Amino acid sequence: MLDKEIASAILKSVDEGFDEQVAFTQDLVRLPSLRGEEHTAQDFMAAAMRKRGFDVDQWRIDVEAIKDLPGFAPVKISYENAFNVVGSYRPKAVSGRSLILNGHIDVVPTGSWDRWTRTPFDPHVEDGWMYGRGAGDMKAGLGLMLYAYDAILRAGYAPAAPIHFQSVVEEECTGNGALACLQRGYKADCALIPEPIEPILLRAQVGLIWFQVHVSGDPQHASGYQDAGTNAIEKAFGIWQQLKELEKDWNARKVEHPLYKDHPHPIRFNLGNVAGGEWTSSVPAACTIEVRVGVYPGWKLEDARAEIEACVRQAAMSDPYLSNNPPTVEYHGHMAEGYVLENAEEPEKVLADSHRAVFGKDLTEHVTSAATDARFFGLYQDTPGMVYGPVCEQPHGFDERVDLESVRQVTKTYALFIAEWCGLQSR
Repeated sequence: MLDKEIASAILKSVDEGFDEQVAFTQDLVRLPSLRGEEHTAQDFMAAAMRKRGFDVDQWRIDVEAIKDLPGFAPVKISYENAFNVVGSYRPKAVSGRSLILNGHIDVVPTGSWDRWTRTPFDPHVEDGWMYGRGAGDMKAGLGLMLYAYDAILRAGYAPAAPIHFQSVVEEECTGNGALACLQRGYKADCALIPEPIEPILLRAQVGLIWFQVHVSGDPQHASGYQDAGTNAIEKAFGIWQQLKELEKDWNARKVEHPLYKDHPHPIRFNLGNVAGGEWTSSVPAACTIEVRVGVYPGWKLEDARAEIEACVRQAAMSDPYLSNNPPTVEYHGHMAEGYVLENAEEPEKVLADSHRAVFGKDLTEHVTSAATDARFFGLYQDTPGMVYGPVCEQPHGFDERVDLESVRQVTKTYALFIAEWCGLQSR
């Protein structure tokens, strides 16, 4: 257990540096880091790590190096600007347990800017909240990782074990950024991720599959008879209705999973994009729907894919046109297994003690119908991957915002966790 006077000094130190931490987070949010455009924000993170004296490793993800590893997801865009950054702190002498602090720099698209109260990359603070795309998911988390470390140094100490600060790309679409860190050889006794799930321990997360269904139609002039041509968009929506029936079936199976049996809706099929048609007065010749589905921890992805493909096939067989012109299924992103945090009693205890010291109450846990990069550490590296972060509202939505007081409190929890898990030595 951490000495009370030392803990008090570290907590006070977080408060002393918090204004600077907020300004840092705002500067990071101002750098749009949409998919394929993350490199400028990664340069910012690399500079921040070098300023702290870390050994900085900044590299472009090599698909050839990771494509045969467990957890790899299909890649459909260029990785020309897909850079990871890892800053490694190494103590003068090692006496504690090593740690990975991992966060993702990529953010999702903003949608129409006129739906935001202010522009999405103008991170303004109002009533204790910071607004902006990525403010919560998860640039506040990237900032608090660094400033928790700073607080320890400002209090007169230094961690006594190596820490690898990872700023990765591709979390929102494949997870290949975190996988590339594993391939690069980064490993520690524990990994901690400040995803904005609230200051609660994440016990389990679903897996994810992204896929496209490509439907071909029969293009004709729109003025023809009612049965002239075959509308690919309408046929695609018929397939979507059958996929929604599969969603109901998968949710009914939650009774088979102890951790998810009480979750109100663990499996979500999301119709994320529809692309089809060529001309308003022409019957559409093609349509593609893009779907994100969740899968339970423990499910084999090949079995889930087989059910998806069977559902699409069945929908096509019930349609006279599609039965002779079958749609195709293509996988184009997340291919993620579900993950349950297990065999992590020691780091869980340290996190619970740190949380209690900050919040004055016991740490609780939950399961989620989302996915995080924690799976890579737990499933493929035999490293406990824990997720615990600040409060965020409207992630992926308009006016995304993060609660700054929760950021402060979580920073304190992380600082105490680092001090206890890694140990301390004098500077």
